[in-house]
Amino acid sequence: MKNRSPFTQRFDQLPDTLPVFPLTNVVVLPGGFLPLNIFEPRYLHMIQDAMESHRLVGMIQPRDDSAKPELFQVGCAGRIIRYHETQDGRLEIVLIGVCRFRIDEELSTTRGYRLVKPDWSEFAVDFDSGEEPLERDKTHFNSALKAYLKHIDMQAEWKTLDKLSDEELINNLVGALPLSVTDKQMLIEADTLIHRLRAFTAILEGNCGVQGVQH
Repeated sequence: MKNRSPFTQRFDQLPDTLPVFPLTNVVVLPGGFLPLNIFEPRYLHMIQDAMESHRLVGMIQPRDDSAKPELFQVGCAGRIIRYHETQDGRLEIVLIGVCRFRIDEELSTTRGYRLVKPDWSEFAVDFDSGEEPLERDKTHFNSALKAYLKHIDMQAEWKTLDKLSDEELINNLVGALPLSVTDKQMLIEADTLIHRLRAFTAILEGNCGVQGVQH
């Protein structure tokens, strides 16, 4: 993640345990932002516990809608950067994506929310400060994005999007666009930013029936 906050943990400081928040179609990726409205007692406990420790919450998609669903194996930890207590007992928070993780094992807890032992080892790339050569791929992506937004009749603030870095643009759009659970999971698990961009382009073209052009 580029332009990392000095308050964010280094890769070697990431915790050995992580509370997870299973939500369908709700994802965050490194450098992306995710606002959340917390009201269930177990998740109020989760956020309060996180605030008292490392401020990290693992966002992960469930595989089904049962009471205790099986989880996808890969999610992304977000750091709480905004926290607001409301008069009606809710918490309004904003996460910024920090690093992806793979569930090593699920742990027992008495606080109601789910807790895992995360394996961070394959996602050190999320802390890479180098820039990837994305220009040709980004031109292709922008064309696919414009066609997709037109297809779903959705407006974009292009002046705002143009100010974002490649990572910020791609990773925020993964969370913001109405993609399927499987599409979002594929993009979460893409090993590098360039692979995510290319997969994202193919998904957008597929969703609006456009045949991709080889670049």
